[in-house]
Amino acid sequence: MKQADFDGKGSCIRWTETPGDEPARVYVHGLGAVSSVYHAHIAVRPELAGRRSLFVDLPGHGISDRPERFGYTLEEHADALASALDAEGLTGCELVAHSMGGSVAVVLAHRRPELVSRLVLTEANLDPLPPSTAGSSTIATYEEEEFVDGAHARVLEKVGPLWAATMRLADPRALHRSAINLRRGSNPPMRELLEGLPIERVYLHGELSGELAGSQALEASGVRVVTVAGAGHNIMFDKPDAFAAAVAACS
Repeated sequence: MKQADFDGKGSCIRWTETPGDEPARVYVHGLGAVSSVYHAHIAVRPELAGRRSLFVDLPGHGISDRPERFGYTLEEHADALASALDAEGLTGCELVAHSMGGSVAVVLAHRRPELVSRLVLTEANLDPLPPSTAGSSTIATYEEEEFVDGAHARVLEKVGPLWAATMRLADPRALHRSAINLRRGSNPPMRELLEGLPIERVYLHGELSGELAGSQALEASGVRVVTVAGAGHNIMFDKPDAFAAAVAACS
């Protein structure tokens, strides 16, 4: 396990990694998740093995610290992720990022372009105020103290055992602030940032998630949109073969 200070106060973002060739492939999880749980089984597949792979947990999640006096905005998450890459002296990384992690990855690529050479986004949040079916929407219906003082436990019961298995590892306050800030989005919005990036970009969309809003505009801007048949939001679990093939295709 490795770590790097992300707030100048001793709070650390942490990650595990496997050795291999560079450029490094950096896996970033979504809201209430853990990077290794969602991506380690993908990184070791034959078509992806051999690359240095980092499994980074964002602040407030997994094995990373969860300072109470931290905003957990997309920009702050992105800067924390940058701290990990800077600590390793990495540049030109390929980011494989899921859901909220995809939003963070887009913001990072905009703020620190030297760190990112490719983006592979899995069902990333591109717009503020997502639909009520989004996980962040449920969490955001509560006030922060209400969520911390009891609603967190009720949400864990509602989301089902798979997501709850990693969500229960996230700090409730960090989880709530992350959800609120994900719904607020970035400025400019993530979609606009993504469309303007001059790097290779792939967007993986699960067929079962319904139609992808704005897909034509994404493709017109150079984003390769891949719809994975028979998959929902968690494509890496639903269709790991197709997921790994899509990641490998853009390398």
